[in-house]
Amino acid sequence: MVIRKDLKPIPGSERELVKNAKAIGAANPEEVVEVTVALRSKGAATLSSSISEMSAQSLKERRYLSREELAAANALNPDDLAKIEEFAHEHGLTIVKVSPESSSVSLSGTVSQLSEAFGTELLMYDSPVGKYRGRVGPVQVPADLAPIIVGVFGLDDRHVFRPHSVRLEKQGGTVKAMAAGVSYTPPQLAKLYNFPTGLDGSKQCIAIIELGGGYKASDINAYFKGLGMTPPKVVAISVDGAQNKPGSDADGEVVLDIEVTAGIAPKAKIAVYFAPNSAKGFIDAINAAVHDTINKPTVISISWGAPEKAWTHQAMQSMDLAFQKAAAIGVTAFCASGDDGSNDNENDNNPHVDFPASSPTAIGCGGTSLSASGEIAWSGSGGGVSDFFPLPGWQSKAHVPLSVNGFAGRGVPDVAGDADPNSGYIILLNGKNYVFGGTSAVAPLWAGLIALINQKLGKSVGYLNPLIYNGRAMSLAAFHDITVGSNGAYNAGPGWDPCTGLGRPIGTGLLQDLSKL
Repeated sequence: MVIRKDLKPIPGSERELVKNAKAIGAANPEEVVEVTVALRSKGAATLSSSISEMSAQSLKERRYLSREELAAANALNPDDLAKIEEFAHEHGLTIVKVSPESSSVSLSGTVSQLSEAFGTELLMYDSPVGKYRGRVGPVQVPADLAPIIVGVFGLDDRHVFRPHSVRLEKQGGTVKAMAAGVSYTPPQLAKLYNFPTGLDGSKQCIAIIELGGGYKASDINAYFKGLGMTPPKVVAISVDGAQNKPGSDADGEVVLDIEVTAGIAPKAKIAVYFAPNSAKGFIDAINAAVHDTINKPTVISISWGAPEKAWTHQAMQSMDLAFQKAAAIGVTAFCASGDDGSNDNENDNNPHVDFPASSPTAIGCGGTSLSASGEIAWSGSGGGVSDFFPLPGWQSKAHVPLSVNGFAGRGVPDVAGDADPNSGYIILLNGKNYVFGGTSAVAPLWAGLIALINQKLGKSVGYLNPLIYNGRAMSLAAFHDITVGSNGAYNAGPGWDPCTGLGRPIGTGLLQDLSKL
């Protein structure tokens, strides 16, 4: 780590090594790398104020921005852009793209040039998550740029984000035959959870974020043919060069997300945003979905994440800003809360929560275990208390405990659904039927439900969090409270809990309550 007196560190950019990582040499100084430089937005303060106002508004009172209005409100300051262009020229960096709508600029240069420009040393590391190019300590910029640059992403390319899905180790048979056991097709779960009937998600678009893997159209078509349904319209969108590329373990996640969302909302367009597994890729993918003026997603489903401590503060802030922009245009974001219980696979005897599920502008989705005798909290359901985001006002009456560090933080998850692989979802992958579970199935399940509700209401529900925590507006008919089970450090109980949030949905009841707001 090099601290230079002529530069200033970007707050929240400090980076630690992946656990048990070892340096194996310098990064190739001639390797060309592209970074995303996040800049201050002239509309950030207004956006934050708008989200606060929205928290107190009924659904009927809300007025959402169009994507074009959002872009105009958050345009880059021309003087800021001129300084970035000058900075790039001084260091021999190429401006690849200017993205006014997401307040960012993409720069490319060699490892040597970027290391000098941002005052950081880039090394190669070997770690449990594989080899990666990384840095330790903060990113540094010239003093005159310190107020302008709020984040730099892409210097470090560690693959720390995990898909929150679990495959049951059995396969075979037809979709209908497997459904006769303790596994379910999405339409069967929709029926069990009383999702509203007579709706199909028409005129809705569900964005799915993927950081690896791919899907085969033949699997999607065969799956829905087996269910007696028309295959959905699925489009693949490349972010930062990533493609729909089937052939890896992540394929199961991709196919699960598509088949669950479309199994609930078959006429919704499914837009799959493929991005590299890095903080840069993840943030760029969310921004791509939020600012997509072609497909115009109304709901976002995210099944990937990592413990908060694996993120830099600058990355969490940039991601949350993207979710705030989504809320401003009426887009609801659902995020899987993790499959490793309250420790989120940190294994340090302390509870941790997963991000982006802990973002206060997204809906964290926990898990249940479903059986003939009832429904309990799934032991793998991620949940707990954020050590980064403070307790939101709309969650003040949920009796969220302090975090293990004594912080009054945002409680996770908000909602739940079937996630136990032993009562999991039947999908078709590489021509074979498998059963998958994990909270990554719950995010697309909820995304499909909200697409149906949006269709019925004729308006996007958007920022859902303050609505579902409004005890005066939500009746007992909207959620089935899960009061039994544990995820390790926490137990399920009456009302909100860190295992299953407010509970699993009763679709028709939730629709009825939201229609009154």
